[in-house]
Amino acid sequence: MNLAAAANETMAHNSNMLVYSAMAVYTLAFLAHMAEWVFGSRSKVGRTAAALTAQAKAPAAASARAGASGSAGTAVLERPKVISRSVPGSRDVPDGPGAAGGTEKGDLYGRIAISLTVLAWALHVGGVVTRALSVQRAPWGNMYEFSTTFAAVAVGAYLLLLVLKKNVRWIGLPLITSVLLDLGLAISVLYTASDQLVPALHSYWLWIHVSCAIISGAVLYLGAVATLLFLFRDRHEAKLADPTAKQPGTFATSVLERLPSAASLDKFAYRINATVFPLWTFTIIAGAIWAEAAWGRYWGWDPKEVWTFITWVAYACYLHARATAGWKGRKAAWLGLIAFACYLFNYYGVNIFVTGLHSYAGV
Repeated sequence: MNLAAAANETMAHNSNMLVYSAMAVYTLAFLAHMAEWVFGSRSKVGRTAAALTAQAKAPAAASARAGASGSAGTAVLERPKVISRSVPGSRDVPDGPGAAGGTEKGDLYGRIAISLTVLAWALHVGGVVTRALSVQRAPWGNMYEFSTTFAAVAVGAYLLLLVLKKNVRWIGLPLITSVLLDLGLAISVLYTASDQLVPALHSYWLWIHVSCAIISGAVLYLGAVATLLFLFRDRHEAKLADPTAKQPGTFATSVLERLPSAASLDKFAYRINATVFPLWTFTIIAGAIWAEAAWGRYWGWDPKEVWTFITWVAYACYLHARATAGWKGRKAAWLGLIAFACYLFNYYGVNIFVTGLHSYAGV
């Protein structure tokens, strides 16, 4: 028995060391992502930004010239390449060249950042798995374990999108930044030593219910990042389209012109949220089934249950609003961010400040 306890303690120590190692490599990936954005702004991106702006304004100018010519002839208009259009009447703006700005040096640093992210993720996953071995259960029985697993799944989802050749490298910098903050908070504030759970939680539903909650939240986070960037990019495009508005500065232009168009960001966020919403719905159903097995009732309006339901309603409203003509664009985006804020409060606020049946593990 003592040997088993010593082995578990050793694995817990190894888990901590792997998480620390992952943080160190994530830090290097963060610096490489920063270098990608910095070096990508020094040459080609300036010309690319100017070309995108001129290209976006070209259809309106060409249309005005065609109208002035009248019967002089039939004008042939060459429209710019449209990457995506979220709603009829939206601006036709192509995607930007990406964080690297179309430069070789920027792209090199971007590839280094991805390689370091893969290495850090491997160490990170190793830390999560080793933690599971040390406690001999699912590695998400408290807030520390949930946070580390959540971050690993978020990075894994990002890398999967890259493997599928999706244009998502622009997520790398905000993602790695938030992962470092999440892991720092986990090891400094939320850390809980390896221990067993209360009897009510010894169930296979721990694997099903909580894993679905983690996957849902991690993917919804990617959608929230895209939604936030959409708001900035949409405002930037609106300023460029309005000659009377104050034009963006050099820094804003350098950053925002390298992102996908507002329409692309809007579509990406909507697809992410719509794809994961059924899984979040299943998370609630699985939790209700587990609650009946553990506490003898499917639903008891426990604070955690209430905020899980509020989060579900918020995302349902977002998806409904996104499919309604009057709530596309910025209004729906704000609703999507409110929905993710509900998810965050459900995790941090309810777990730390509200007492209920789900407060079994402390932090």
